[in-house]
Amino acid sequence: MKRLKDILHSVIVRNHDASHEGHISGIAIDSRKVKPGYLFVAYKGVHQDGHQYIDNAIKAGCTHIVLEDESYVGQGNATYFLVDNARKVASRIAANYYDHPSKKLKVIGVTGTNGKTTVSSLVYELLTQLNVSAGLISTIDIKYNQQVISSVLTTPDALSLQELFYDMNNAGVTHVVMEVSSHALHQDRVADIDYDLAVFTNITHDHLDYHGTFSEYIKAKQMLFDNLGSEGAALINIDDKNGVVMAQHSKADKYTYALKRPADFKAKIIANEISGLQLEIDGKEVYLRMIGQFNAYNALAVYGSAVVLGFEADEVLRIMSNLKSAEGRMDFIQSDEVSYTAIVDYAHTPDALDKVLKTLSDVKNNDSKIITIIGAGGNRDKTKRPEMAIVAYENSDILILTSDNPRDEDPELILEDMMRGLDKEAQKKVMKMTDRKEAIKMATMLAKQDDIILIAGKGHEKYQEIKGQKYPFDDKEIISALMH
Repeated sequence: MKRLKDILHSVIVRNHDASHEGHISGIAIDSRKVKPGYLFVAYKGVHQDGHQYIDNAIKAGCTHIVLEDESYVGQGNATYFLVDNARKVASRIAANYYDHPSKKLKVIGVTGTNGKTTVSSLVYELLTQLNVSAGLISTIDIKYNQQVISSVLTTPDALSLQELFYDMNNAGVTHVVMEVSSHALHQDRVADIDYDLAVFTNITHDHLDYHGTFSEYIKAKQMLFDNLGSEGAALINIDDKNGVVMAQHSKADKYTYALKRPADFKAKIIANEISGLQLEIDGKEVYLRMIGQFNAYNALAVYGSAVVLGFEADEVLRIMSNLKSAEGRMDFIQSDEVSYTAIVDYAHTPDALDKVLKTLSDVKNNDSKIITIIGAGGNRDKTKRPEMAIVAYENSDILILTSDNPRDEDPELILEDMMRGLDKEAQKKVMKMTDRKEAIKMATMLAKQDDIILIAGKGHEKYQEIKGQKYPFDDKEIISALMH
């Protein structure tokens, strides 16, 4: 049990007469998780309005309700607290309830359009090999204390995050690495997390269906750096044209990394081959089991993070040489039974796809072909669909357009949106197959010696989302079976 006045500490309540006396046994933002004595937070979300579930929460035993819509005040036998922004308040009271666990941890937040998962996962693996008790919160999974929990969101809700930090702290974790999405920042899910280091990878066209404009997308990302305290640190990719802008208002110590410009952490690509990358980082050579310029940036972000956190540079580079990229990020599949190579990658934006394909063009044999399988997600930013097709067509020898996660949309119509990016001559050369498994099978039938099949868009995902249902579907599993 927690004292209500402690839970509501520093929360501005509009109805001043609401009593702060008493105790609560827990907090919920989902009425289905309410138990007797709980406090329920109701706010209007992107898809649902939590106020509509207040009655359900009361029936489940809720005794106190935080809300932002005055018209719902007074239902049932509960005490109401009216606030201006209940979503933001949910973050504050969750932090209060769990005694601000992020302040007891070293928290590293990684944001950017591309590279978040790779950088976060590699920093976590690096810390683990440095004998640090680390935790990871990523798009793929949540890891700590030998536990692995599958992720639903890139960044969980505010209540789940504070509970995770609390559990991690109790399990002896000292450092937590987490991906921080623009949605989470805009929705105040991370408003009460005390970050020690914030990392910016890059920013390109994505999520405009949610943010509306690229400018608003940038502003959302900036929030991570604006909220850093003076004791924190910011690590910025200044080769990205928005890098300097990202941390311009931050009170934290600022560090930079780059391949092309002077920076605190600098790298040079010596060799970029299908077997790996050879880099010179801060004057020292290191070989990495990753390929492509974008992975050189990711590696530099990992290196810079570790050094800023106080770890010894030579030891960091030694361990980095043995690290592998995150699952579904340039994931190589090879077999003795076939002569071609398959790669599964999460690239689902024009920029990410362009970088992956250009990397493959750089490392492939002169006579080998690139066969690309790509789609676009349903109920998401439609403006990038034709751009995805253009990028894929211009950088592939054979292009097969197929379904990604169509969600509530007709897969055929999604492919038509993609085809609009191509002229009539190009459209004649592109194959359309809405069945993703059949598209992958077709690619294997077309592949010859030393060719590269790129299966892009879904990466680590183990499902395909169609009409509200998630059906088992794993690109890596399917291509592996076809290659053996």
